[in-house]
Amino acid sequence: MTSTADIGLGTAELTKIFTTATRIKVCDEKFRSLILTGQVSAQYYSPRGQEIVSASMGAALRESDYMVTTYRGLHDQLAKGVPLRELWAEFFGRATGTCKGKGGPMHITHPASGLMVTTGIVGSGLPIANGLALASQLQGTDRVTVVNFGDGATNIGAFHEACNLAALWKLPVVFLCHNNRYAEHTSFEDGTSVDRVADRAAAYKMRGVRVDGNDPVAMHTAAREAVARARAGEGPTLLEAMTFRFFGHQMSDQNEYMKPGELESERANDPVLRFRAALIEQRVLTEPEIEAIEAQAKSDVKDAFEFAEASPLPELSELLTDVYEEV
Repeated sequence: MTSTADIGLGTAELTKIFTTATRIKVCDEKFRSLILTGQVSAQYYSPRGQEIVSASMGAALRESDYMVTTYRGLHDQLAKGVPLRELWAEFFGRATGTCKGKGGPMHITHPASGLMVTTGIVGSGLPIANGLALASQLQGTDRVTVVNFGDGATNIGAFHEACNLAALWKLPVVFLCHNNRYAEHTSFEDGTSVDRVADRAAAYKMRGVRVDGNDPVAMHTAAREAVARARAGEGPTLLEAMTFRFFGHQMSDQNEYMKPGELESERANDPVLRFRAALIEQRVLTEPEIEAIEAQAKSDVKDAFEFAEASPLPELSELLTDVYEEV
């Protein structure tokens, strides 16, 4: 972890980032175990390994700011403050979920926390984020919109269209690319013509930044600067956060397409565990303080699981509710 000296990142911010990253890690581990043991049947895309990116960005945002994410979005949803109980209930398809159990894991929406859209279509979140940012601009607020997407989405037409329009209109939006180096089953270099996603920003006269997304200090610093620029009316930033996903594109994926030894090397350098060790080494937190954070995360996830499991399924009468406008 980069030294915290001289960057204005203190104990409170570091603790918040670690707490969120730990909650994401514990939540993901529990959900994967339920699927693998056959206790839950659901389509799920693990963000394990990418926790620091989202936790660091979440710490740079206000509750009133907007966020858009993708089907691999658990880390973004938790970082933006979606309540665990309602989140788990939606994953379980229960009536107490964020979308009354009718959206599921790939369509989490919770406007109260600013999580506006989770989309299952690659690249489709960027134009949506522009719409949200344009609304904030027209309303004269200083609300910022952050849209999360993978490196594969940067080869989609919607990415380029959204970047062009955001730069042209100086929209208060941050394009956050979680570059985990694999677009579904294709490596970054086999599917992208440039070496760095951030370099594509130059084509639109937009600020482009590449950062180590697994370094909480570097990531939070870059996130904070991008959000501040957007809030000040200085336009969008394309922020490329370098990271890695520890599991396949989906639960059945065995990662055969990855380079030999790559996955093992990345898992051995787990960013959450590395952050944990650095906090103790730099005397930001003590071992007992960290253990208390970890215990609380496990307790919160257990509570959310039990709440979701005990919650009812949606009534049949809900089938057409929220689909057509009532007149």
